Amino acid sequence: MGSDAYTEVTLGHSRPQRLCVPQWGRPFLHQPPLEVLARGLPPSSLDSGGCEEASAALTLPTLSAASSNTAVKALPFRSPSWPPTCHRTQRAAAAAPEALRAPTASSAGSLFAPALSALPGAQNSFWLQVKATGLEWLNTEEPISVYKDLCGKVVILDFFTYCCINCIHLLPDLHALEHMHSDKDGLLIVGVHSAKFPNEKVLDNIKSAVLRYNITHPVVNDADACLWQELEVSCWPTLVILGPRGNMLFSLIGEGHKDKLFLYTSIALKYYKERGQIRDNKIGIKLYKDSLPPSPLLFPGKITVDHATNRLAVADTGHHRILVICKNGQIQYSIGGPNPGRKDGIFSEATFNSPQGVVMKNNVIYVADTENHLIRKIDLEAEKVSTVAGIGIQGTDREGGAAGEQQPISSPWDVALGTSGSEVQRDDILWIAMAGTHQIWALLLDSGKLPKKNELKKGTCLRFAGSGNEENRNNAYPHKAGFAQPSGLSLASEDPWSCLFVADSESSTVRTVSLKDGAVKHLVGGERDPMNLFAFGDVDGVGLSAKLQHPLGVAWDKKRNLLYVADSYNHKIKVVDPKTKSCTSLAGTGDTNDVFSSSFTESAFNEPGGLCVGENGRLLYVADTNNHQIKVMDLETRTVSVLPVLRSENAVVDGPFLVEKQKTVPKLPKSAPSIGLSTVTACPGQTLQFKLRLDLPSGAKLTEGVSSCWFVTAEGNEWLLQGQIPSGDIENISNQPTISLQIPGNCLSLTAVVSISVFLYYCSADSSACMMKGILFRQPLQITYTQPGCIDPVELRYVF
Repeated sequence: MGSDAYTEVTLGHSRPQRLCVPQWGRPFLHQPPLEVLARGLPPSSLDSGGCEEASAALTLPTLSAASSNTAVKALPFRSPSWPPTCHRTQRAAAAAPEALRAPTASSAGSLFAPALSALPGAQNSFWLQVKATGLEWLNTEEPISVYKDLCGKVVILDFFTYCCINCIHLLPDLHALEHMHSDKDGLLIVGVHSAKFPNEKVLDNIKSAVLRYNITHPVVNDADACLWQELEVSCWPTLVILGPRGNMLFSLIGEGHKDKLFLYTSIALKYYKERGQIRDNKIGIKLYKDSLPPSPLLFPGKITVDHATNRLAVADTGHHRILVICKNGQIQYSIGGPNPGRKDGIFSEATFNSPQGVVMKNNVIYVADTENHLIRKIDLEAEKVSTVAGIGIQGTDREGGAAGEQQPISSPWDVALGTSGSEVQRDDILWIAMAGTHQIWALLLDSGKLPKKNELKKGTCLRFAGSGNEENRNNAYPHKAGFAQPSGLSLASEDPWSCLFVADSESSTVRTVSLKDGAVKHLVGGERDPMNLFAFGDVDGVGLSAKLQHPLGVAWDKKRNLLYVADSYNHKIKVVDPKTKSCTSLAGTGDTNDVFSSSFTESAFNEPGGLCVGENGRLLYVADTNNHQIKVMDLETRTVSVLPVLRSENAVVDGPFLVEKQKTVPKLPKSAPSIGLSTVTACPGQTLQFKLRLDLPSGAKLTEGVSSCWFVTAEGNEWLLQGQIPSGDIENISNQPTISLQIPGNCLSLTAVVSISVFLYYCSADSSACMMKGILFRQPLQITYTQPGCIDPVELRYVF
């Protein structure tokens, strides 16, 4: 998320440094990068990666000497002796980059150890300076006690705000770290929710976010920014690592520092455990999600309508699935879910991970599979799901241009169908709101042209508008414009509009992108300063005088030439006239209470995330996200109703998890051979193929009426199999199956062993003897985040 402001100071160096001025509290001086401190070189500016700074605005020149890209800084702790004790913390943290380059964990630990021993003790404890009473906690049995629960732990404080895409990107890293080290090992992760928007200070809204993002560690509502001020935090996200006495060890700003986080945490735990300072007491965790009643929808994010059939497609985000619903509410198809995964194939196998944007035409649905960083295609006729863009790993490329399935992308949030330069309406472009890189992208569904572009091949996926900087910057040149987490798209292809409408959530604006020349213009909300992402509110008005709060969805009404906006954090539906730029409230009281009323003015919404116009402009369908409902607004009678979501008896429903639970892996005979295979190196998103090549004795044949079969297991690394098909039958020895295993996008370990057990039931040639034979193949895996080449299929050979 983008920065808001800096001021200039000189601190005894030849060039000015960067001083962040937080929205709350005193100025926070970014310490020089640790690699620079370790070498005794003059400090340069700190690269903070992807983050948003809660500060006020100037950009500074920086030192060119000893540049460093590490987003790591030493934190001065606030005590009566500060700043004289600051150098001790700096010296300890300064060892970190050298340790991070060490060839082994043990050698890294030897570099850290002297520095850790120099850290201040309990007399400078952060916990001694914080009054933690009165804070609201989530995911705990009771409020966490500073002295009872946190002392004796290495604590990671994750300062986040739930609207922030960079904060969302950090959650898989924290989830993986929790799997590696538990509270019994001495690690505790605490989410510190320090809100950007007023709506985010409300505990119930944070509860919903904790559920949506499957956060399972304790979360504290820092509504008044007490902890934020105490630590002088200036950016979302920021991770602060504290030692077992509350002493501050380390800080990471922004996203993308998984390796540093894992290494430093492991070494700190080992160091303090060897000195007997770690306590293995368990923290009482009580997940809020465990108390939720069952519901047909869970945090539906987006909705679209197929005008030819009047069917709806709903992104049932919390259930990780896509629903195709008839207009009477009956489910025709349920694709994916109930658990997250990433798998193409037939409907009973396919899986998604927190899908958001959907667009539907005839029998095809395109899906923004947000947390898989993919664009998926659902073919309702063939009943299959395929990937058309993305590689399953969060990308950082801001230009694009590769074929869709080879192009990394980042957190696509919405999609819309459009037409290239041809005057014939072909719907040959898929527009993508790429929230993760703050841009608008295009996927060519057929060969065609974009404004100011040469002819492009079918399948090309590339940036159309947005520099990638998180800004509210309008510009006639699309690549110089700046967006701030674009989250909703709607197309008005007809003249005089000929544009994409964009709900730009973090700038709290609605913007337009011209389909003729790519020019980006302001419509409503925000303010003129492109760096100010805090110009939000709930005000009806014209242009800049209108104020929104984190809008997530837009829908164009071609019949009335009006734009409907899901003003999500104001819990309202608003309507914009693009000709006059007037913006007025249409429905919603602004109260989140789920008290149903049929009237527009008395109806209640709770962070509505998406909407679409159907029935020839008569109905407006709203994904009322935190109420777990689809609301139907009749634009002619001005009444609101709830769409009942019902499962029909012949619906194609849900993914593989309901089926796969039925099979258990039988035990192999003691005589079964175990064959170790050579290690295979693969990266997240790649698919491994294992080809069975088993030979029976001469003349033998598989036993009729008994199923020979195979099973895939990964003891201790069950996450590898999430969303996979873990078993199958062997029906013909002359045509043996190929077993596929797709490496998940979020890997919880870099090493694993996959076991493939095979059970064969066969009879001799004269059927005088029948027997069962088993064999175990053990495949070691090495996960790497560098892109290896293609992986040859692994042949599983054995002669019985």
